[in-house]
Amino acid sequence: MIEQTRQTPWKAINELRRYAALPYIRLYFALHGVSWGESWMIYGAPLIQRHFGSTIQIGHRLNMRNWFGSNPLGVNHRSILATWSANARIMLGDDVGMTGTVLVAQTTIQVGNRVFIGANSNIVDTDFHPLAAEKRSQSPSDGDSRPILIGDDVFIGMNTLILKGSTIGAGSIIGAGSVVSGDIPAGVIAAGNPARALRSLENP
Repeated sequence: MIEQTRQTPWKAINELRRYAALPYIRLYFALHGVSWGESWMIYGAPLIQRHFGSTIQIGHRLNMRNWFGSNPLGVNHRSILATWSANARIMLGDDVGMTGTVLVAQTTIQVGNRVFIGANSNIVDTDFHPLAAEKRSQSPSDGDSRPILIGDDVFIGMNTLILKGSTIGAGSIIGAGSVVSGDIPAGVIAAGNPARALRSLENP
């Protein structure tokens, strides 16, 4: 352990900061109505914006990195968990990892178990604003919204954008910088804008 600390002193500093901030971060989650899970490791507080009546539910062993130096890729901003309606739900399974991730739900964002979300990715189930100019001027917050479903064991590369109505099947990998707008099947590598399956993980 001592030798490891000598080799990677920044990790030791991050752990010390995490332990020091733990009471405040636990209180912050409690004040926003989000239950604390087993063996969470959170490096800096996220930003939580929970609409009254909505649900933010997170499983055990969450690893969330919000401080700039807590990930070698850098954190552009702390993670954001936002629900924009009383019926909105953000549901994260067990063993989820995220760094500077934005999740905004008008309906539902459901993330499975053992999902890794690369640094500075955005998962947003709403357009926020209507596409038609006339409707946008009359009701600027009345954009289209559809649920997002991400299966177990998915790996999402850094700087990925996942849009409303998207599904990602279990075990798939999304290449860094992709824009997911639709259905990605299970067990594939997908990338691009819009993201498309490039090949099966079973047939390299």
